[in-house]
Amino acid sequence: MFSRPDTLLTRADRQELLSMAYVEAVATQAGCTVAKGAYPDRESVDVQIRANRRMRPCLDVQLKATTTLDPGKDGNLVFPLKVKNYEDLRVRTLVPRLLVVLHLPKDEQQWLTVEPTQLVLRKCAYWFALTGFPASENKETVSVRIPPENIFDMEAVDELMRQAESGALR
Repeated sequence: MFSRPDTLLTRADRQELLSMAYVEAVATQAGCTVAKGAYPDRESVDVQIRANRRMRPCLDVQLKATTTLDPGKDGNLVFPLKVKNYEDLRVRTLVPRLLVVLHLPKDEQQWLTVEPTQLVLRKCAYWFALTGFPASENKETVSVRIPPENIFDMEAVDELMRQAESGALR
């Protein structure tokens, strides 16, 4: 397996960039464009996804990646989200905001493999809309509970765009 001690990118950097690559690949396959969020990032928006539907809906997305996205007692996947991100994502906005969390294997060597017939990025990402959730009294993180059926795939992008266009997702 590929391993370099002299890499410029930290493990966290690689996780972040793989989450970006995942979302770009899925959104592209769904026929959407992806643009990087505003710089500097003040609103917890890493990327914006746009669809070519009648009303040109779009989604603002906060990207995260982790190797520990385990189910809680209720079966939902638990992710510790920084309070600042939680507060930014829970407010009602004209463009719906989503949290997308890429779940990677614990073993970094398993994250990505390249073969002549396939490029494999292991595990998948999950999406969650926090709009309308209550303000947090926590100081550092909020445990976000993501339903395991919220897989961020092409069908989810299409459905989320349909909901954004209709106003059902804010």
